[in-house]
Amino acid sequence: MDATSVRRLTELTAIYQRLSTGKRINSAADDASGLAMSEKIGALARGLDVGTDNARDMQNLLRTAEGGLSSINDSLQRVRELGVQAGSGIYTDLDRAIMQNEIDQLLDHVKTAARDTEFNTMKLLDGSFASKNTASNPDGTGMQISIESTSLETLGVKNFNVTGDFDLSKIDAALAAVNDARAKIGAQQNVLEYTINANETAYINQMQALSRVADADMAKESTRLSSANVLNDAKVLMQKNQMAGSASAVNLLG
Repeated sequence: MDATSVRRLTELTAIYQRLSTGKRINSAADDASGLAMSEKIGALARGLDVGTDNARDMQNLLRTAEGGLSSINDSLQRVRELGVQAGSGIYTDLDRAIMQNEIDQLLDHVKTAARDTEFNTMKLLDGSFASKNTASNPDGTGMQISIESTSLETLGVKNFNVTGDFDLSKIDAALAAVNDARAKIGAQQNVLEYTINANETAYINQMQALSRVADADMAKESTRLSSANVLNDAKVLMQKNQMAGSASAVNLLG
């Protein structure tokens, strides 16, 4: 096989590889600088994609925490209603004892929600979920998430009792603390949503850039393949004609 044939075979092999993979760059030999660039773009795109998934997971965690806080808020609202009711002079000590029994159950629910609300086995409302990285950026950094404790001790209502002297402002302060925690979670969710949207837009842009660098132009490769096949067919025909001419010459000499 002569050098021209080897070159054409190599070219055909490369064309078929590009057509089969859809990639212009299949090895460093195809385009060393282009390969380096495509690897960097690809790594960034993959980082953006994972960052988006991380942000969505953190959103789900925050929704879980907000659900627990909403439940705590409902219980405290009912405790406040009973506290206002107990302040009326028309109720007897027995009436207030009955009210206190319901209050104890409500506060026990607050205690349980603060203790048991969790996501992926992590406690969310006991104060232990603090300074957690979202890793929403392609380099692994991101917003730090913290959720405040809403235990009875932290809220200051562990021993709230309407059977004697009581201060309803303690329940108001507890409600304010829960609402503040919910507001912070809402703000964090909004930031994560903005991050997700930005990541998705950047991901699309990076994939388009990667396509321009690394993907094969299928129309151009098909044209190259057709041209290479035509040249190859022409060479085969020439070889056949040469062989036929040689055979005729041998017959004449014979």
